Amino acid sequence: MSRLPRPALLRIAVLSIAMGIATSAVAGPQEDDRARQAVRVLTDIQQIPESGIPDKLLDEARGIVVVPDALKIGLVLGGRRGHGLLSVKNPDGTWSNPSFVKLTGGSIGFQAGVQSADIVLVFRSDRGLDNIVNGKITLGADAGVAAGPVGRNAGTATDGQLKAEIWSWSRARGLFAGIALDGAVLSIDDEANESVYGRDTTPRMIFEGRANGQPSTAVVDFRDRLEEASHIARTARSNADADERARASAPRPVATSTSAPAPVAPTATTAPMNAPAQQTQQPSAFETVESPVQAEPLP
Repeated sequence: MSRLPRPALLRIAVLSIAMGIATSAVAGPQEDDRARQAVRVLTDIQQIPESGIPDKLLDEARGIVVVPDALKIGLVLGGRRGHGLLSVKNPDGTWSNPSFVKLTGGSIGFQAGVQSADIVLVFRSDRGLDNIVNGKITLGADAGVAAGPVGRNAGTATDGQLKAEIWSWSRARGLFAGIALDGAVLSIDDEANESVYGRDTTPRMIFEGRANGQPSTAVVDFRDRLEEASHIARTARSNADADERARASAPRPVATSTSAPAPVAPTATTAPMNAPAQQTQQPSAFETVESPVQAEPLP
């Protein structure tokens, strides 16, 4: 077997390196577009305060996943697939740079068609986040998931939902609504992470700010928009709490009657007002009530 001359080997090596660089360059714009679409979803959340994710959940979230344009395809056997971003809350309350994730799942039943939907997952505890950082998590099995309530002032509803570690929403057209995602698998997209942050990058390195590479502006914009959405939710909660305290501490108004006073009925000893005065002559001393006797004058 003949060996290639040294210049030929050198040219092959250079070509291989160039192909590797070209492959990374192709993957970058794809991930940037995914980040821009996730920013669009967060922007839409802020623009629909009456039918969006409640302020309380955005403010208290430990982690948030946004999967824009997730496809749901069904023909008796159905499937769901999407790519998104995951950020976790730091101890100081700020948000980390995002890791890229994949959402996959299947279903069986009478169904047909293709649907694209934006999906948002809000993690209420660190346990579910630890599972996904270590590989993947099956919603409903590894962590309880419940359809999230909507509306800025929506409460955290029923006992069954209070046990859920993850809240989920979907928006196919128009407004967000709670969605059940039992059986869906959320996993780390290692290939996308390495394309953005560099080779051998782990999710924990990204969340702790120890990644070798710096993310693009589009990826950083997702983190910044998440900071903005959380700040708006926190401010709205504070204002609502202040209004509630003001209403509770406000003095209660004293009820006053505006009706006219009832007229006083006349009594036997009280003369009616505006009645004409009656002059009565009381007999004086030694005077009788009979007419006086008419005496004849003396001659």
